[in-house]
Amino acid sequence: MAEYRGMAYLRRKLECKRTRVNLRYRYYEMKNAVHDFGLVTPPEFKFFSECLGWCGKAVDSLADRLVFRTFREDNFDLNTIYQMNNPDVLFPSAILSALIASCSFVYIGRDEDGFPRMQVIDGGNATGILDDTTGLLTEGYAVLQRNDYGTPVREAYFQRGKTWYYTRGEQPVMEENPAPYPLLVPILHRPDARRPFGHSRISRACMQIMQGALRTLKRSEISAEFYSFPQKYVLGTDPDAEPMDRWRATISSMLQFTKDEDGDSPKVGQFTQASMSPFTEQLRTFAALFSGETGLTLDDLGFVTDNPSSAEAIKASHENLRLAARRAQATFGSGFINAGYLAACVRDNYPYQRRQIYLTKPVWEPVFEPDAAMLSSIGDGVNKINQAVPGYFGPENLRDMTGVESAGTVPAGGAGNGG
Repeated sequence: MAEYRGMAYLRRKLECKRTRVNLRYRYYEMKNAVHDFGLVTPPEFKFFSECLGWCGKAVDSLADRLVFRTFREDNFDLNTIYQMNNPDVLFPSAILSALIASCSFVYIGRDEDGFPRMQVIDGGNATGILDDTTGLLTEGYAVLQRNDYGTPVREAYFQRGKTWYYTRGEQPVMEENPAPYPLLVPILHRPDARRPFGHSRISRACMQIMQGALRTLKRSEISAEFYSFPQKYVLGTDPDAEPMDRWRATISSMLQFTKDEDGDSPKVGQFTQASMSPFTEQLRTFAALFSGETGLTLDDLGFVTDNPSSAEAIKASHENLRLAARRAQATFGSGFINAGYLAACVRDNYPYQRRQIYLTKPVWEPVFEPDAAMLSSIGDGVNKINQAVPGYFGPENLRDMTGVESAGTVPAGGAGNGG
């Protein structure tokens, strides 16, 4: 086994990545700052800001479709472990955090009775050295608690068979465990050979497009101030005349101008009113770019187009989103199996081997729920296929296809995320 890098190395590694993770959380929570070029913005509007929820929509639209149901061929009874660890919160929290930060972590400890306790830690508070073969860590580090200023108060360093706890002002505490890997399991979104800890759903392109859209909104709001009160002018006034109250002249419904000694009267006019159309078109362009980047449609971003007439049409318009969901299900499912495997080792106080869990398969709800018309089409197809190959479709694979549980099927005791 390779030598450990050490807690100090992992702490520095986490600090390098934490800034980017916090930046993506700010975009998700609509707290990101807008970089204004300041070329034509009046000083009075320097601190004027806008916000858009597109990045949050890109994450939530995928997270809400990733509904974990159960483990099939569960020879280690992982379903019971997850059921005892509040799966309605655990699964959605791990998925959402992984989509935002590219990865999240499941920390496994023990409760008062010695049963495995699972907790989700976001990617800005944990890191480790990844084993590319198994998707588990060879060593890990996590910040379990921070004070109001963001300074770590309680930290944990994970090694094979033991976990070290460091609390500020106290001596380190070491707890042994039978697990053959550290009790910190990564949940990864779209990992690859170059970036083994995955990619965030909020990409650099998403953030740049958001900046352009927010600047457009800011300019449109500034322009609206002039759009509301068009500029007017008066020609031919007497230089010796008393100056006119500008605000009163703007809101007044009637103005009176008298002729001068020569019988001439001033001429009143108005400049062409500014149009909001260029800003609307520019914002729509940014929306189209963002939808192409994330697999959403313009309808998802608030620009109403022709509404799809059926669930099949909606599914077709979100084909890229469906493919992204399928890819996410594969990597998230592997992470949840790894976390359950180590929790089973802790529960049984025995170091099981990773290959013993190969039969267990994660099962997800369908990415798109079928409507009545689609259910009817599926029923016709299933009937024809079962006539040609008797027993090909049964309650189990039909539920995988439709998401509808058979009235005569006893639930498998699986853990769901309540979605």
